[in-house]
Amino acid sequence: MTPPPAVAARLDSVTLSLPAKTSVARKAPARTDSPFKGIALILLSTVFLGTSDVTAKYLSSSLPSIEIAWIRFLVFALIMTPAMLPGTPLFALRSSRPGLHVLRGAALLGSSLIFITGLGFLPIAEASATSFVSPLFVTALSIAFLGEKVGMRRWIATAVGLAGVFIILRPGTSAFHPAAIFPIVSALAWAATLILTRMMSGSERPITVMTYSSIVGVAIVSALVPFVWVTPSWHDIMFGILIGVASTVGQWIVVLAFRYGDASVLAPFSYTQLLWVSILGFLIFGEVPDRWTILGAGFIVASGLYTAHRERMRRSQLLAVASEPSPNA
Repeated sequence: MTPPPAVAARLDSVTLSLPAKTSVARKAPARTDSPFKGIALILLSTVFLGTSDVTAKYLSSSLPSIEIAWIRFLVFALIMTPAMLPGTPLFALRSSRPGLHVLRGAALLGSSLIFITGLGFLPIAEASATSFVSPLFVTALSIAFLGEKVGMRRWIATAVGLAGVFIILRPGTSAFHPAAIFPIVSALAWAATLILTRMMSGSERPITVMTYSSIVGVAIVSALVPFVWVTPSWHDIMFGILIGVASTVGQWIVVLAFRYGDASVLAPFSYTQLLWVSILGFLIFGEVPDRWTILGAGFIVASGLYTAHRERMRRSQLLAVASEPSPNA
């Protein structure tokens, strides 16, 4: 019987004594409680993921969203090919949790495909801002599926960040076009991806998680792309390759990040992706953020900084308690 996620996370770090003749599969690195390292990795991942999203927005004017997603996942799978070959040092298809891998791959594909579809109707900054409801989903799901404890102050910080998102969207603008539902659903799928990543961290190697996601994603979208196929130009292919490489690197960094911190701690820092898509949106599409966008971004940054401050305080308190001598010593 598989234990609940919170229990499994603890069992993953327990070392068991095995008979000498038993062959032991390569184990995943144990989790490390280093939230600031996880935060740094999340911030880095947003640069690559933002680049991928802006490029997808650019291609959406010439290719169907399913075909863009197909190119992205095909490049993803090609990059991960060495990990699919039995007998090689990088072989990574041995797993004790294949079902979770399939679910994660489907969630990742769903998030990508739905978001790209929304980009065909919405400005990049507004679509990205709408998709930033994902930290709220992550915070809620982390309680139910990861057994994490989220204090009131962290909930308030997350709410402040979401308030910033709504300031940017401003009810009555084009962000409330019916197509705005796409980034919201995409955010839910992305939150599920992050939760599944955390559930497998400590028991599955990052390369295993990435390899299965590429296989599941390319298999599903390959069955769909013939129905919408448009012959791409070399120009389209080159930008499609950029999407695949940038998203793969970004996803890899996210997998690594969740070895160092709780999902509810790292999630608010994904907001910084708004900065990168705003800069690239200005350079490529001529979109200039107005004062409401700047104000909303201020709320988002304040939310992330306060969350980091609370985490630092929590760690300081834990270290102080651990360093106190026992009264029975």
